[in-house]
Amino acid sequence: MGQFRRSRSAPRTRARSGGINLGTASLQFLAYACAAAILFNLSRKLAWRQSVLLLASVGFLGFFSRDIRAFVPLAAFVVLGFVGVRLMQAGATFLFVPILIAVLGTFLWLKKYAFVPASLFLQHPYLTLGLSYILFRVLHLVIDSRSQYSTLPRRIGIVSYLNYTLNFTTLVAGPIQRYKEFASMQLADVPLELGLVTSGEALYRIIKGFFKVNVLSLFLSMLQATALNSVYSGPTFWSRVFAGIMVAGVYPFYLYCNFSGYIDIVIGIARFLRLRLPENFNRPFASENYIVFWSRWHITLSTWISIYVYTPLMVRFLKRWPAPSAEPFLAAVAYFVTFFLVGLWHGQTFMFIFFGFLLGLGMSVTKIAQALMTRWMGRDAYQRLGRNGFYNALARGLTFTWCAFTLVWFWANGKQLDSIAHSLGAAGVALAWLAIFLLASVGLAAWEAAREWLLSYRFEGQPVLHSRYVRTSFATALLVMALAVVLLLNMPAPDIVYKTF
Repeated sequence: MGQFRRSRSAPRTRARSGGINLGTASLQFLAYACAAAILFNLSRKLAWRQSVLLLASVGFLGFFSRDIRAFVPLAAFVVLGFVGVRLMQAGATFLFVPILIAVLGTFLWLKKYAFVPASLFLQHPYLTLGLSYILFRVLHLVIDSRSQYSTLPRRIGIVSYLNYTLNFTTLVAGPIQRYKEFASMQLADVPLELGLVTSGEALYRIIKGFFKVNVLSLFLSMLQATALNSVYSGPTFWSRVFAGIMVAGVYPFYLYCNFSGYIDIVIGIARFLRLRLPENFNRPFASENYIVFWSRWHITLSTWISIYVYTPLMVRFLKRWPAPSAEPFLAAVAYFVTFFLVGLWHGQTFMFIFFGFLLGLGMSVTKIAQALMTRWMGRDAYQRLGRNGFYNALARGLTFTWCAFTLVWFWANGKQLDSIAHSLGAAGVALAWLAIFLLASVGLAAWEAAREWLLSYRFEGQPVLHSRYVRTSFATALLVMALAVVLLLNMPAPDIVYKTF
């Protein structure tokens, strides 16, 4: 696996020398969360719950560096956000734009984006873990505090603010929760109930997520790394094409298991802390087009960017060009701008500018295609086409293929892509992507059919697969397999991909 290398620069975080890395789906992280949950539930008093969550979050950060200077930039960014919120709530709305510029500029500087002059960067190592997710929370508070229709409390306390921005269950990779929802639970006089059924469901989510990250994503990562080496060293043209199919086609499943698995874990952990986190995934590979895909993948990011970027853009566009016939094309432009910014958020290098371009292109082309097909076929005929199984299978396969193509820029750099293209040749590259499209169309259609068939079997009014007996047995089997893999391999837990953003 000597040639396999992630193109993304390593995050500027360091674990303690003892090998404890809480920024993964490791047993150490679960043990830490378990201790925090036990301590949290020793008292139902609000002050106790706030204090324990804050101490757990600060303690979580403490595992990533021993140098106090490493925390200064992150702390300064958090303080900057709090000052901005307080100024907005105090009515200093004339400072809104300068505060936004300061927050965004500081973020770009601390994350060392490629277009920022390197001479301006801090030279000593510092922690940026969770900075991208803190950014969303800070921007949300600053923007909403400015509005006269804001539903935020008139005064957000420092402890509540820190618990919201630094909450260790959502710091590494989200999900992105809005403050009102968070405060309704964290600041409630009576915490959310945590009965036997709720605890069982939370434990099931943790086990399922642990299995996804430590077994499935580990296996898929190793499979992709092996396939990538075979792209260069395969003895025949067809063996290299097959390896190319595996390299590009496996990665979306790896990323899904890695990311959604970690989200499953933190959703379950948060429930033991009397918090209900929003869902971040809803079967994204069942999506029939790219717009639907992004409404099911990283849902909280899509929702945030829709509220604060896409919707304001559309309002401005429609005021400037109010013609109904222009609306789909204006929406295509708004989608492009919005998801171009999503791409930029994902990484600091110029590779992610192209990644953003591909995201925006996929969204805008999908929107224009929907508008043109509706005009050409008529709304009723287009809706009937959407119910056609064969069309849905091809649409699902095309959506997956575009997803896999955009994600190439997650795992490869320009030099690697050039080497792969040279090894496969133009014909090999075309055959690999055609095969991915056909296999995804057939495979995902078969998966959806099998799922529907299994869910058709019901017991006591609900699908058998959803019964607590089946779920308990399934969770037990997953736990045994996951622990066997972790203990037998004795390897560090796989890193969480989205931790680097």
